[in-house]
Amino acid sequence: MKRLTMSLVALATSATVIGGALPAQAQSQAQSQAQAPKEKSLVQVLTSDGNKFDKNKADFDILTEAALAIVAAKPDSPVALLADGSVKLTAFAPTDQAFRLLAKDLTGKTIRNEEKLFTALVDLAGVDTIETVLLYHVVPGSTLNSKKVLKSNNARLSTAQGGKVKVKIGKNHEGPVVRLVDKDRDDKDPKAILAALDINKGNKQIAHGIDRVLRPINL
Repeated sequence: MKRLTMSLVALATSATVIGGALPAQAQSQAQSQAQAPKEKSLVQVLTSDGNKFDKNKADFDILTEAALAIVAAKPDSPVALLADGSVKLTAFAPTDQAFRLLAKDLTGKTIRNEEKLFTALVDLAGVDTIETVLLYHVVPGSTLNSKKVLKSNNARLSTAQGGKVKVKIGKNHEGPVVRLVDKDRDDKDPKAILAALDINKGNKQIAHGIDRVLRPINL
């Protein structure tokens, strides 16, 4: 528990770099939001299913609620860019099951109910830490569709959190494997879910589902 507490404190402290990797124009847009986006945003797509907790572990309810909670608590957060379709970005989107695995690693407990899982993560980590983690999943300034990602072996992507994520491309019997190497050296690296690539394709904001939560520090 002591190690967990120290890790969460380190995550919260790393929030001071938030926004440093974002283009100045994008930061300004996140603060003003005076004009409606001309293209569909990721928030529009992710909330199009009714924005409810459910029993589908393969969708993105916890991610969506986390983003909305951050913006509600911190309106000037760069997370608000996910609602501005005029800003180019790529997001690696953890599924609800990915957050369940994170909670299991942090607490040792399996929480199946999505609403209870979301509440437990907020209570455990706090809004600032969750903001830091979410921004580590966002690559600002680039719309990286699956074709571009599959050509990015060994690329180091700069995130909105300020850290980097390394892309590793491999193969198995089902096809290509996209692995994202984060800062946690002891846990399994997230992998892209082939059935959840190119979410919001054709717009400036695109997302790819991943099976684990990226970690900006070594937990």
